[in-house]
Amino acid sequence: MRKQGIKHQLDGLLMLLLFGVFAACVLVVLMTGARAYRGLTERDQAAFDRRACVQYIATRVRQGDRTGGITVEPFGDTAALRLDDSEAGCVTRLYCHDGWLMELYALAEVELEPQDGEMIMPLEGLALTLEDGLLTAELQMEEGITDTLYLCLRSEEGVRP
Repeated sequence: MRKQGIKHQLDGLLMLLLFGVFAACVLVVLMTGARAYRGLTERDQAAFDRRACVQYIATRVRQGDRTGGITVEPFGDTAALRLDDSEAGCVTRLYCHDGWLMELYALAEVELEPQDGEMIMPLEGLALTLEDGLLTAELQMEEGITDTLYLCLRSEEGVRP
């Protein structure tokens, strides 16, 4: 009878030990999954931020694509993409200043400084060139990643008046 009681205690102890190993394995799997999920979401957020910045510039250029309406000009210590709205007599400038993509919308005759613009999104650097209707924008992101945007201006092809 005494042997049977010890056997039941050992069986209970073995079951408890097996349950503890199972619980530890489940915890390790959950922690590994959470770490992987966090890494994926951070990577996806960084990719979204890069795409959003490129798409923002592309959208603004497409909106202002009129003959002679898009130029690259010096603005402060950097180059700015100038979008002229001749109907309203206003100018929009897109440029990089103090680690931000900036946008400045003002009357064409008003002289403003780069710090007067609105901060759009973080951006370390922006290099712009416009040659023969091809706009090239090199965007330097915070992580040291460089994205390049190439846009062929349709107004330079005679598509729009």
